[in-house]
Amino acid sequence: MKSRLRKTILALAVASLGLAGGAQAADVTIGYQLLYGPWKAKMKEIRAKGLGGKSIEFVKFTSGTEVINAMASGSVDISLSGSSPTAAGYSRGVDLHVIYVYDNINDAEALVVDESITAPQDLKGKTIAVPFVSTTHFHMMFALEQFNISPRALKVIDMSPPDMIAAWERGDINGGFVWDPALGRMKKKGRVLITSGDLSNWGKATFDAMLAHKSFTKKNPKFACQWVKMVATADAHYRANPGEYGPGTANAKAIAASVAGDESQVGGVLALYGYPSLKEQISATWLGGGVQKALRATSEFLKSQGKLDKVLKSYADSATPRFAKMAMEGGC
Repeated sequence: MKSRLRKTILALAVASLGLAGGAQAADVTIGYQLLYGPWKAKMKEIRAKGLGGKSIEFVKFTSGTEVINAMASGSVDISLSGSSPTAAGYSRGVDLHVIYVYDNINDAEALVVDESITAPQDLKGKTIAVPFVSTTHFHMMFALEQFNISPRALKVIDMSPPDMIAAWERGDINGGFVWDPALGRMKKKGRVLITSGDLSNWGKATFDAMLAHKSFTKKNPKFACQWVKMVATADAHYRANPGEYGPGTANAKAIAASVAGDESQVGGVLALYGYPSLKEQISATWLGGGVQKALRATSEFLKSQGKLDKVLKSYADSATPRFAKMAMEGGC
């Protein structure tokens, strides 16, 4: 009995050390945020088995700012980040580039307003909440520009999504430009005035980017290709089979479990985004030029808001279609 107990204790100790060592010694560190996405149906498997012969450590971030700080410190190799923090990071000299457009935000971010606002001009004199230096902040200011409304004609206030929900339910604000799950909560007693998809079509796209540290992709081009290929394959499966991501499906359950979400909401939320194909990824709309233009425009906006000291002369190296092309051409 004592011998069996000693063996059990020893096995647990070894396992514990192995897990700790394995976490520190992972070949690649991937950052993620609490955002649904088709590839996250594979997250559990990748965590257990790795990808392309490399072990993977996943690190959770709660904001794009955290991602950029981690990228700057070299503690993460690849991660998701919104286009606004990505622009800020690149403009400040962080050695990163966009290797894949995780999603076109489309209707997944929207301005929800109360019954006092039925048309854009009704925004005057109202109080609208946005998380400052976010993609929705960028689009809120762009929307006011398109509507020919001065930002001084209304109150645009800084508020996190959870605080926005509370303020909305108390009636402290007339609207908010935000994403799910706050967006869904606000829609219950409000109406959508405009979406990020509308504003993207008017010339200034917002998106979620798959960033990589340039030194990492230089040393590991094949893995960068394999990672892009894996995400692109998952996106293609979703585009062809959206019904396999609805309530009760294995994919919805796996995606929800990866971010501690609600599997009944996965299909509806995924439908709000656009997931560009590899052919679209390398086009002038995205990695072939569109991403670079969008990051410059976003940087100019951030500078106007006092959040950046300067805008760079060139954003040509802020994104690359190289790994999407490799994936398309069977290079990994």
